[in-house]
Amino acid sequence: MRRTVFNEDHEAFRQTIRAFIESEVSPHFQEWFDAGIVPREFYYKLADLGVFGINVDEEYGGAGINSHKFEAILSEETARAGVNFGGSGVHVLLGLPYIKALATEEQKQRYLPKFVSGEEMWALAMTEPGTGSDLAGMKSTAKLSEDGTHYVLNGAKTFITGGVHADRVIVCARTAPPREDDRRFGISLLAVDTKLAGYSVGRKLDKVGLRTSDTAELAFSDVKVPVEDLLGEENRGFYYLGQNLPSERWGIAYGAYAQAAAAVRFAKEYTQQRTVFGKEVASFQNTKFELAACQAKVDAAQAVADRALEALDEGELTAAEAASAKLFCTEIAAEVIDRCLQLHGGYGFINEYPIARLYTDNRVNRIYGGTNEVMKTIIAKDMGL
Repeated sequence: MRRTVFNEDHEAFRQTIRAFIESEVSPHFQEWFDAGIVPREFYYKLADLGVFGINVDEEYGGAGINSHKFEAILSEETARAGVNFGGSGVHVLLGLPYIKALATEEQKQRYLPKFVSGEEMWALAMTEPGTGSDLAGMKSTAKLSEDGTHYVLNGAKTFITGGVHADRVIVCARTAPPREDDRRFGISLLAVDTKLAGYSVGRKLDKVGLRTSDTAELAFSDVKVPVEDLLGEENRGFYYLGQNLPSERWGIAYGAYAQAAAAVRFAKEYTQQRTVFGKEVASFQNTKFELAACQAKVDAAQAVADRALEALDEGELTAAEAASAKLFCTEIAAEVIDRCLQLHGGYGFINEYPIARLYTDNRVNRIYGGTNEVMKTIIAKDMGL
């Protein structure tokens, strides 16, 4: 379909990323997949390419471009090649918005140059064992010391993407008990240096999909976090989390659309090459109809994802619109990828084929960033229901 979201600069960036993937990622991806993690050194290559600094102001070493369109291209190109960049996506999509919105000038001077260079990789730690999407029910605590110089952090987090390689993690913890009329009150955000005593990385979780993305359990035992690493105001963390969820959910929606588009491409190429009963699989009417139906769904998902992208760049993407985009694109992607895998026959179930990895990678899209059931609740509430 005709698109208007990208200009010549974006397309030049696309060609750079495509060449980078061909030379630096695809030849090594199977090795990373088998190991269940990308090498830490790979993130320095992404930094050298300028990926981490696109949305960072020039005074801190970035390009000073305030747009998510380059992130969108990264989603499309990694999906197109059947690869991913490990846990680095959370560094930009989840970590950076909090720094830009909440950090003081002194904090930006400390954080952002290392963020751009890849010297410090960031992650976000919200979810806890037993709480899931109920963030207000978190048990981790950060108590201010008597002399007021640091917080004493205790607790545990799970499902933390980028948690193994992270050098600094935005940890959500209770700095005050909840109020009777507002259980969300009392949560604060701390930019925790992972080298601090008492901070530990537990298991690297063995996931169904996204196997090269380092997802971990974290534990905190009397970790002394300097007060200088408090992000934003104390006790307002839940409010800050809510502000950034629309951009996170847009990222999931766009990634899902990109995966669906890639699945159609993989299925088309495979069926044109595969011969059954002396004929190309692509020549059968059922194959044509299946691929045509999938393409129509991808076109619709692209339109939704692009519309959300434009709204996000203009600062107008609402929570309900982001939830709607995530719900629609992830559900469409699940259906399209499943149908495209079916067209691969038995080979679609073999991990060396990218469609198999897409199938498992895609499944989490309907879970993280808020389950799709939660998205329906948000949309219904916006409808006045």
